Amino acid sequence: MTLEQRIRSDIEERIHSGEWPPGTRIPFEHELVERYGCARATVSKALESLARAGLIERRRKAGSFVAHPQVHSAVLDVPDLPQLIASRGEIYRWDRGVRRMALPSDLADETGIGRPALLIEGTHHSGASAFGIETRLIALDAVPDAAKESFLMTPPGTWLLSHTPWTQARHRIRAVAATGSVARRLGVVSGTACLELQRWTWRSGVPVTHVTQLFPGDRYDIVAEFKPGAQ
Repeated sequence: MTLEQRIRSDIEERIHSGEWPPGTRIPFEHELVERYGCARATVSKALESLARAGLIERRRKAGSFVAHPQVHSAVLDVPDLPQLIASRGEIYRWDRGVRRMALPSDLADETGIGRPALLIEGTHHSGASAFGIETRLIALDAVPDAAKESFLMTPPGTWLLSHTPWTQARHRIRAVAATGSVARRLGVVSGTACLELQRWTWRSGVPVTHVTQLFPGDRYDIVAEFKPGAQ
């Protein structure tokens, strides 16, 4: 193992073990040079390799920091966030906030959900950081068993995937700026670019759920694969 590989391996181990969680500042280059007794170019190459792998972020004048792992999701899929986060080696946690019967004011025409419906709001966490905010409506005519669930331990999306088959889904994705309470809940600066994902799912033409999820732009991306001539 070369010295460059050793430096990278040591930093990777600290990141994956949780010793250095997302947002932790990596020692400055001159500190690593002193620690490993090597040339600055060797340290720089090791850090650049870690940055290309998405493990750290290099910020001009500020140094290098452990990156928030991005979760990748197929744009045509209905993902299970706990599973996606766990696949990156991160500890998942769901923090449910509001759970109540939906009011007429909650049921905008665009949701396609009518009464009776259950409204659930909460925050998905990855490690020690907020990963995304979720606001979900569940149509109780389509999923009556949802009325018996507290959704304190299990996020509603995970519960729905295991209890209610869906036959059709639609996504709408846009970029938004986090403001006010949203920025505070996500632990980001007001104005930070975020990804807003809205999803509708149906079963045999009957609305099942509508969800709006908001993620900091550096923690989630949407992936789609195409072939020439695909419609």
